[in-house]
Amino acid sequence: MTILITGATGFIGSAVARRLLAAGADVTALVRPGTDRRNLEGLPVRRVEGDLLDPASLARAVKGCEALFHVAADYRLWVPDPVAMHRANVDATRTLMTAALEAGVRRVVYTSSVAVLGLVPGGVADETTPAGLDDMIGTYKRSKFLAEAEVRRLVEEQGLPAVIVNPSAPIGPRDVKPTPTGRMVVDAAAGRMPAYVDTGLNVVHVDDVAEGQWLAFERGRVGERYILGGENLTLREILGRIATIVGRPPPRVRLPHDLIIPIARAAELVARVTGKEPFATVDGVRMAKKRMFFTSAKAEHELGYRPRPATAALEEAIAWFRGNGYLG
Repeated sequence: MTILITGATGFIGSAVARRLLAAGADVTALVRPGTDRRNLEGLPVRRVEGDLLDPASLARAVKGCEALFHVAADYRLWVPDPVAMHRANVDATRTLMTAALEAGVRRVVYTSSVAVLGLVPGGVADETTPAGLDDMIGTYKRSKFLAEAEVRRLVEEQGLPAVIVNPSAPIGPRDVKPTPTGRMVVDAAAGRMPAYVDTGLNVVHVDDVAEGQWLAFERGRVGERYILGGENLTLREILGRIATIVGRPPPRVRLPHDLIIPIARAAELVARVTGKEPFATVDGVRMAKKRMFFTSAKAEHELGYRPRPATAALEEAIAWFRGNGYLG
């Protein structure tokens, strides 16, 4: 089976590419010119150059493919140009899905995010927890919300054979960028996070996300969404586990959210001058006021999804970051 994957040079995408190869698929990766391709080194993947913002290249890439895994996305918690992120995450998704329909692709797995789901104060959210665009904090969450809405519309109106997966916060090897979650792990492991805020995440091994994507491809129902998560942990618990792994004392100081807002504003001002991503963002602090806890019960029941403990993901991520010079 010939499968086209977008985002294969990235963190989740490279894990998905490896899972597809393990299943015996003939994998074609859409790769932007000049992209860091370390995550594809040594993999028997056919590479076709193109860009999500170039409709002609998408049509060429998807032609002749039986299936599509759309994993690529602009995942940053702060961007100087929100319009560019909207084009990459929303407009490009619409264009690619339309190209897949025209090419007769028989199966699509679209990578959304738990960021588009509602939250349950003091509880755990699932695929049915309601949320609207006004609930989305920041450009990234809004763009992913709108992108998933486009996929759903095409399923309902044009019969797009798509299954939607919503990964939580993936952690593990090959986070070359690294992602915002990966940067948190690096900073904590390097002793650069002496304090924490009261928040929480659902932590999942990136390879479990890849396995969940394959299970969704095999067993998922068209038009349905499946949370691919792992373990719900407070930030204090996550940092404590990282401290244990690297042999450092865990942070003891809890910072109030309101104290960090002015720091985040200053960091964003500096970022606009330097062009580098800020170490803290206003949207990130606003999101941290709620614990982002989710359940993968639906994926476990319908797909047979079985994530491993979060500590395993943290251990493998730290080992990879250390082995590749990220920890100094």
